[in-house]
Amino acid sequence: MKLSELFNTKAMNLAMQSSEKNEALVELASLLVDGEEKELYVEALKEREAQSTTGVGEEIAIPHAQHEVIKKAAIVFGRKAEGLEWESFDEQPAKLFFMIAAPVGTGEHLQALAQLSSVLMQPSVKGALLKAQTPEEVVAIFAEFDEEPEEAEVEEVISSKDEPYILAVTACPTGIAHTFMAEEKLKQAAKNLGVKIKIETNGQAGINNKLTAKDIKEATAIIVAADKQVEMARFHEKPVIITKVADGINKAEELVTKAIHADAPIYHANHEVAMEELSENESFGRQFYKHLMNGVSHMLPFVVAGGILIALSFFWGINAFNPEDPSYNPMAQFFMTAGKLSFAMMLPMLAGFIGQSIADRPGLVIGFMGGIFANPGVISDFSGTGIFQDALPSGFLGALIAGFLAGGIVWCLKKAFAWLPKSLEGLKPIFIYPVLGVLSMAFLMLFVINGPMGAVMNGIMNFLNSIPTEWSIVLGFVVGAMMSIDMGGPINKAAYVTGTALVASSNGAGSDVMAAVMVGGMVPPLAIAMSATINKHLWSEEERSGALVNYVMGAAFITEGAIPFAASNPLKVIPSLALGAGTAGALSMLFNCVSKVPHGGLFAVLVGGVTNPLMYILSWIIGGIVGALLLNITLRKK
Repeated sequence: MKLSELFNTKAMNLAMQSSEKNEALVELASLLVDGEEKELYVEALKEREAQSTTGVGEEIAIPHAQHEVIKKAAIVFGRKAEGLEWESFDEQPAKLFFMIAAPVGTGEHLQALAQLSSVLMQPSVKGALLKAQTPEEVVAIFAEFDEEPEEAEVEEVISSKDEPYILAVTACPTGIAHTFMAEEKLKQAAKNLGVKIKIETNGQAGINNKLTAKDIKEATAIIVAADKQVEMARFHEKPVIITKVADGINKAEELVTKAIHADAPIYHANHEVAMEELSENESFGRQFYKHLMNGVSHMLPFVVAGGILIALSFFWGINAFNPEDPSYNPMAQFFMTAGKLSFAMMLPMLAGFIGQSIADRPGLVIGFMGGIFANPGVISDFSGTGIFQDALPSGFLGALIAGFLAGGIVWCLKKAFAWLPKSLEGLKPIFIYPVLGVLSMAFLMLFVINGPMGAVMNGIMNFLNSIPTEWSIVLGFVVGAMMSIDMGGPINKAAYVTGTALVASSNGAGSDVMAAVMVGGMVPPLAIAMSATINKHLWSEEERSGALVNYVMGAAFITEGAIPFAASNPLKVIPSLALGAGTAGALSMLFNCVSKVPHGGLFAVLVGGVTNPLMYILSWIIGGIVGALLLNITLRKK
């Protein structure tokens, strides 16, 4: 796709009237979409602005966002001669606006969008755009660059030991604009300073011009200008400048100058040197969430595997895994044992990968052991003997604290042993950090954390068990609805993790909250499938085929099957799904359904993983019907 093809003369305004940023976003979006679609896309643009400003300096702003309402990539151009405050990197008002509207997913348009970012860094382009009198002249300016190759070629830079050789990595959260503008600016700075540079871009279409082991070995220094995580371990023992992608645009010459003189700390793959700079613009809450989700995302596969295997053991009978039970079956015992072992990994995985997110490998080891010390199955081996006779397992909450505690322990150990000479640096990751870190974690968990957190977990369990029936119904509605609001996002995960923690702390008794959570997650796909069955004109023919597959998705507790349909019209679809899911969760509580497993859906119900199975299935079906009927009311015929 040629760059000029992304411009439409009808989607241009050479005399914008807006007086502030949000007005400008609406004015620009109005040139491309209207009605409800415009409102949705403007919200997406505002969310992108909230991450970091799109005012890239030099009187240019590039607001951009991907959204389902955009069917074809396009660039909307606007100009305001007197300028508009945009919180630009160089604090100058923006006069030229390029609103990049991109459909969800990747495609051939991404290379052209990357090319736009590079073209705007050419000094002659800005001057020509400020003088252009008609939209046709604007298109003609960019048409001059259409002959450049569309596919990014891997640079072969021949370096010399006698000359500086600089490497750089650029990346921004969306990977559409800033990534490539930083690339172009760094290239210009290196050319002006007479040095060779190779730049890897982590854009929306993936990694281009990837740095090789040979590049890294020969590099004088590496610049990492990124607002998202990039692969860092490969830069072990090299001078690395870690900064924001904005600095790659506005401080390119300063960064390249530092790299020429290797004026940067030596990066060690066993810990994140100066990584704080990468997240200095993130709030504490955002950092906490990122670390937590790293732990949760690694924990969930173990939970799912364990839950399904445990549910399989019920096929031979609810107690068939027990050798002393008359219904005993060796296969049931095998599945139950395998499932419990997988499930037992939940807390170590949670704590370990929270620690790893904060402090890399040392944090992984120490956090993993913290999760083990919080695991009731492990702690029971110590309890009742000697100094451990009063040991109290802390469960999920203890593992959560252990993960963040691991990061703190590594930080303290780094400070305590910063005096070691470089010749002994290798001792830290393989001896000092693991040994002293695990020892510190064991002491803190067994004698400081487990007691209070164990009491809190027991208190939560007792509180939930004491909730009157009428209030437990409200709780069931809330957690059920939470499962369908963002389907895999933080709200969904908060409900699911809570239910999972209660199952893990129930000593096999199960949890009514988990039952409400699971049935709430099963409803959205079912509601989508039912809505398509009730009214075949509600969705397009293509959507209807996918909608019917959601019968299976719902039965398997795969909430994500509803995501494409919710994304097509979230303001109308999500409330309907949430009400249906909440209804199912409330009914599950009303019927006293208890889930002994954290996953499995209808299969877990059929093999005995959920008590009162008939009423549980009825709750699911009623929730699906409620959601389907509401969808037929809120959605207009397409």
